[in-house]
Amino acid sequence: MDGMNYAPVFSGTAAKAVGPGEFRFSVIGLDHGHIFAMTNGLLEAGAEIAGVYDDDQKKAEDFVKRYPGCRLMDRDAIISDSSIQLVASAIRPDRRVSLGIEVMENGKHYFCDKPGMLTYDELEAVRSAHARTGKKYMVYFGERVHVEGAVYAEKLIKEGRIGNVVAINIMAPHRLNASTRPDWFFDPKKNGGILGDIGSHQFEQLLAYTGSRTASVRYSAKGNISAKDHPGFQDFGEAVIETESGASCFVRVDWFTPDGLRAWGDGRVFIIGTKGTIEIRKYINVAVDSSGDHVFIVDGTGEYHEQVTGKIGFPFFGEFILDCLHGTDNAMTEEHVLESMRLAIEADSKAEILGGR
Repeated sequence: MDGMNYAPVFSGTAAKAVGPGEFRFSVIGLDHGHIFAMTNGLLEAGAEIAGVYDDDQKKAEDFVKRYPGCRLMDRDAIISDSSIQLVASAIRPDRRVSLGIEVMENGKHYFCDKPGMLTYDELEAVRSAHARTGKKYMVYFGERVHVEGAVYAEKLIKEGRIGNVVAINIMAPHRLNASTRPDWFFDPKKNGGILGDIGSHQFEQLLAYTGSRTASVRYSAKGNISAKDHPGFQDFGEAVIETESGASCFVRVDWFTPDGLRAWGDGRVFIIGTKGTIEIRKYINVAVDSSGDHVFIVDGTGEYHEQVTGKIGFPFFGEFILDCLHGTDNAMTEEHVLESMRLAIEADSKAEILGGR
């Protein structure tokens, strides 16, 4: 019911990418609940969690209770421990880049929640740190890599099921639950705007589903429609993007999930190809089925509906671990990460303000 604490656990038998002790990670920064999703994914793929640090000792202690193999560690001890290969973090967004670069310069890969960076300067700082250190700066784009319906749709596209992708429509509503949010969440200087924050998921999906290296923002807009208690906050955003191949994408993001919905958001993606279409109903099939991962396919042979929870898994995490160990880029390239965030920053920074709000 709360997207901030969305933390999938694979219901099938997860394949281990590594054996015990082959890949160790620690956590620094528990400001956003996505850290539980990130940790679940890494553990399911065979990683071993060494320790956790947060400025809030109680948060760190609760994290240890949730993950018994984990222990409390000092921040500097995590960064200096040569046996730790990766640091995962959901620290406040405006602190992510400085932590990530410090981690990379100390010989570790970095895995942070979205948004991975908030400004063009931060984007270029990460690009430089990656080139300088050779370490990965990975961003958790969970709305694709941690949704089985979304993973399955990408598989179908790569198999040519619907031909070449022509256009994508993405609707990504979220439930606000304002009373549970920390103050920094409503401050764009600390959390980014709506198109930079939850919009980043959608721009990453566009690049992945079209197989594009780059894209351009043709139009973007955002506004504060009803969150008047937080005047700097935006609760609605939209954008039109065009890829290098000419595929188009319309994105809508908002914080208007009704209280009556049995999920935190009715996330949907509609993909139009030259030979068919795919619709993903990620988290719920409204008024029909409370489960998610519904994929609807229409092609030259007919109409199909598949519900794929527990059947696909989350291969990103195992691929990412192996990429860290072997210097490969099978999970996601650094260029893909940076271009996804560049689009998010561009869309947010150039957005028209809706209704002057």
